[in-house]
Amino acid sequence: FIPVKKEKVPAFLYISFESVFPNKYSPVEEICDNGFAFIAFGYKDVADDKDDGFISCLERHFIGKREEKTAGKICLWSTVAIMIMDYMQTVDEIDKENIAVVGHSRLGKVALLTGARDTRFKYTISNNSGCGGASLSFNKRGETVEVINTVFPYWFSLKFREYNNGELDFDQHFLLSLIAPRYLYVASSSLDGWADPNGEYFSCVLASEAFGENGFVHPERLPQVGEEFHQGKIGYHLKEGNHSLSRYDWNKFIKFIKG
Repeated sequence: FIPVKKEKVPAFLYISFESVFPNKYSPVEEICDNGFAFIAFGYKDVADDKDDGFISCLERHFIGKREEKTAGKICLWSTVAIMIMDYMQTVDEIDKENIAVVGHSRLGKVALLTGARDTRFKYTISNNSGCGGASLSFNKRGETVEVINTVFPYWFSLKFREYNNGELDFDQHFLLSLIAPRYLYVASSSLDGWADPNGEYFSCVLASEAFGENGFVHPERLPQVGEEFHQGKIGYHLKEGNHSLSRYDWNKFIKFIKG
């Protein structure tokens, strides 16, 4: 979806739970009215979100037999997002210097990995990405490394199980730091204890140093519900509510990018 403009337009690449657009997670008309192109794909069109031996959809072409160190489905979904970025480079109407990758929940994890892997994304946006995403694993509330590896063993490399005790050699702020010196946005929800908004916020604090002097500009306290911090290269807001992606979040992303 590309708004009709004389000039090239910035764009969102949205990694979606749905394959039909618009949908409850993506207010496409409003996004286009704000001057952004909207490109999206349904992640299940790439690989089913289940432990099926890595044989569904595109998996058999990318992975084949799964070994101990084989990347999981998070990485596969990310790889396809990067392939779509390749295609976006051929679309004349898109401003190639102003493209954001966006994901919610498990797909927020995918967005973070994608932004870390591909420097063509100027903005990386994760919404409620939690464990294995923006939230710190150390002293994690809600979903822990052990839980995520037990319930979703196909999301990550099997080697990740070695850290089920929570004693990691590094933490998720390292992943956020890989996006520097470009722009990062982390969005949390106040009642989303499973993702752990405090862990997501502190991960931004710890990653800030990698982004330089204006990394994460924030007060020396936890955020209040409804607050946004848009002054640095790391943007953040805490929405009132549960685990969700809404018009409220999209409008915050748009506001941050427009400055």
